[in-house]
Amino acid sequence: MATFLVLTLLTLWSFSSPVQAEIFTSIGQMTDLIFAERELVQSLKEYIEAEELKLEAVKSWADKLDLLTRASTSDPEGFLAHPVNAYKLMKRLNTEWSELESLVLQDPSDGFISNMSVHRQYFPDEEDEKGAAKALLRLQDTYKLDSESFSKGKLPGVRYNAELTVDDCFDMGKLAYNENDYYHSVLWMQQALRQMDSGEDAKTLKADILDYLSYSVYQMGDLPRAIELTRRLVAIDPSHQRAGTNLRYFERLLSKELRDLGRSQQEPADERPIQLDTYERPKDYLPEREVYEALCRGEGVKMTPKRLSRLFCRYQDGNRNPRLLLKPMKEEDEWDSPHIVRFLEALSDEEIEKIKELAKPNLARATVRDPNTGVLTVAHYRVSKSAWLEGEDDPVIARVNQRIEDVTGLSVNTAELLQKDEPDAFKSLGTGNRVATFLNYMSDVEAGGATVFPDFGAAIWPRKGTAVFWYNLFKSGEGDYRTRHAACPVLVGSKWVSNKWIHERGQEFRRPCGLTEVD
Repeated sequence: MATFLVLTLLTLWSFSSPVQAEIFTSIGQMTDLIFAERELVQSLKEYIEAEELKLEAVKSWADKLDLLTRASTSDPEGFLAHPVNAYKLMKRLNTEWSELESLVLQDPSDGFISNMSVHRQYFPDEEDEKGAAKALLRLQDTYKLDSESFSKGKLPGVRYNAELTVDDCFDMGKLAYNENDYYHSVLWMQQALRQMDSGEDAKTLKADILDYLSYSVYQMGDLPRAIELTRRLVAIDPSHQRAGTNLRYFERLLSKELRDLGRSQQEPADERPIQLDTYERPKDYLPEREVYEALCRGEGVKMTPKRLSRLFCRYQDGNRNPRLLLKPMKEEDEWDSPHIVRFLEALSDEEIEKIKELAKPNLARATVRDPNTGVLTVAHYRVSKSAWLEGEDDPVIARVNQRIEDVTGLSVNTAELLQKDEPDAFKSLGTGNRVATFLNYMSDVEAGGATVFPDFGAAIWPRKGTAVFWYNLFKSGEGDYRTRHAACPVLVGSKWVSNKWIHERGQEFRRPCGLTEVD
């Protein structure tokens, strides 16, 4: 049965159920939160208006009684000599003051609180906030963006500017610090300090920033700068609980280092601002990370003039397929070896919107297989959401499946029913291995979001309505491991793709076996 995989990725590399926190992973569903927040703002304004009306009524009553009591207290006996005044005093104290008490006790916030309770079940929680912050750190690393670029909203292709405050930067640095990620903690605490020193108001105390920053700098091995920052902290807050102890400890460590080096005097601390390249980013367990990130930035792409001269464009009629004779598909070469092509006008805008509409209710966090346990699980580096659509779900899906079969000449009837991310991407799946990949781009992306191939240095950029196609296996059935690929995080915008994995079974006469292992 032919099955369609639809994925969506957010700017942060991206509706949540009340149970599991994964709001930050899908822009397709985070938009619901935008409208929920707008509704809460309107509810809050209505509450404020009700409070203002209530205070206005109380103030009017107080002003009126102020004038009356001034007159009555100046000559109490004369005032009460008038029988109407005596009556009205009894009435006010017995009835009207009770009515005023009821007015004061009224709580106009009931509607707002009720609305909050309805929406709160869909609110992000602490894990969502952490996930969004970690996504920013990943974007910062992948695209080599300094903290000031993020803080001031200096990103390519942005339509809406957004800036981070001192408190925001401090929270980013604190999150990294709590994860023992001192590299990013330094970058963000430095940015918080820079903005505070420029005069920006904040709830965060400068002493707190210096406390985290100095210790993070120490963890990065920069003792002179750690000492200089700790001295600034002591100058601001001489009674700080840790500052004095840390300063003496740092100074002892530095003295020992100088003695070991046979030097008697330390060099002055580097006064230049801390930048991305001031300290080396710690290595992690992800293989080929530097190559991958460079390709995501458009660096290191191995498209030479000679290779470029071998790329062409053509009209593809699917070997004179009747459905393509009158309107063949436009085809462009993206790469020569392995051969990757892009089909233009592969999906119409109407088809794209229909596929999105069908997919949104079923979006779930994409998983990977744990290499140790073999169990499918979510991973911090893969935060897209995916949904599976079958040809029976809608005529549009059946039509797109037929188009893929026509243009590739391959059968799509043996696509896997469930997504399987395995240590060996070509392990048998019951219908044969994945022989080819057909990837539809359903959105343009303002910045980022490329599909990269680290083995041969290719980067394929999203273009709405187009699709790219390549073979994962040689004709012999052996895996072409050069086609291992990865999606780059979306820096600005959102990315929708739909994926068709075509399998070996059913292709016996459509793509016969080659004579050698690498045919």
